[in-house]
Parts: sequence; structure tokens; C-alpha cells
Amino acid sequence: MDLLPEELKKALPPLYSQESSSSPMAYAKFFTPDAGWTWLVTEGSEEEDGDWLLFGYVIGLEEEWGYFSLSEIVGIRGPLRLP
Repeated sequence: MDLLPEELKKALPPLYSQESSSSPMAYAKFFTPDAGWTWLVTEGSEEEDGDWLLFGYVIGLEEEWGYFSLSEIVGIRGPLRLP
């Protein structure tokens, strides 16, 4: 499952590029259908190990802005074990 296709990788602004914006643009939405979590990605940068560090609005136990990695999202499963 390719959550970040090349086209999106090229379009995604680098980390910290929207931090002065009062309403940053979301470029991707990831969600877990059975765990109740949603990530709205506003920025991201590829790390040395090939993973992506992303920033955006997270709706889960709390609703907050924060950093998360693509590998974290790929690994999360809810009670039904859906990706």
C-alpha cells in the first residue's frame, strides 16, 4: 500500500514551511476505518532512513497539531485489524 505516491511527495511542502500560516492547507488525509483516528497532513519531509516525518492535525484521543511518521500510520490497526 503506497500512502505517499510520488506526485504527493513532490507536492507536499517541507516541514515548517506553513508554520506562520493561520490556516495551513492539508495535502492528504489518512484515517483508520476501525480505530477512529484521522491525520490531516499539511507538511512533510523524507528522513535519512527513507521514512517520512509528517506534520498536521491529528484527531484521535485528542484533537491536536503534531508530528507523526508515515511508518506509524502504516502500523496502526484497530479492533478489526484493518489497515
